[in-house]
Amino acid sequence: MYAIPLGDDGAELRPLEPWQADEFLAHIDRGREFIGQFNALPDFVTDLESSRAFLQAYAEKTAADAGRIYGIRTDGTLVGAVIFRRMDVAQGTAEAGCWLEPSAVGRGLVTRAVRTIIDWAVEERGIHRVEWWVCAGNKPSIAVARRLGMTRDGVLREAYLYRGERHDEEIWSVLAPDWRAARQAR
Repeated sequence: MYAIPLGDDGAELRPLEPWQADEFLAHIDRGREFIGQFNALPDFVTDLESSRAFLQAYAEKTAADAGRIYGIRTDGTLVGAVIFRRMDVAQGTAEAGCWLEPSAVGRGLVTRAVRTIIDWAVEERGIHRVEWWVCAGNKPSIAVARRLGMTRDGVLREAYLYRGERHDEEIWSVLAPDWRAARQAR
C-alpha cells in the first residue's frame, strides 16, 4: 500500500480499506469520547462488524468516485482520518471532513492531510469547490478551515441534531482558483 508523507515528522496518509477494520475499531476506541464530541462516528462504529461496514461503504464510494477515506498515521499507528464524505465530479464539488484521537491533536496533522487531499481533488479530479461542514462549537475544526484559506459561506441555524441537541452548522469552502493561488503563494 502506498503512503504519502505529511512532513518531516514521519506522519503519513494512507487509504483505509475494509480489511483494516480491526485497526480502525481500535483507533475509534482510543478516541471514542474525544471524537464523539462533534462527530457521530463513535456512535455507529461500535464493533468489528460496524467498523468493517463503515470502511466498506467508503470502498464503495471510492469505486463509484463519490468519496474517499484516508488514515493519518504517526509512527505506523492509525491516529485519525480525513475523508471526502461526498464527491460529485460531474458538478465539481466535494465535502471534506476529519477526526483525530487525542494523542494526535495539536501537531497540524489534519491541516496537512486535508491540504493533501484538496490538492488531489482540485488537480487530479477537477473539483472546483471543496466544502467543510462543521458544528459551530467545534473551534479546532473551524481553525483548520481558516488555516486552509477557506471562506465561511454561512451558518445553518440549529440544522445539526446531535445527541438530542440542535447545533448551528457552519459551511466553509474553497474554490479551485483560490486554492491554486494560495498554493503558489506558499
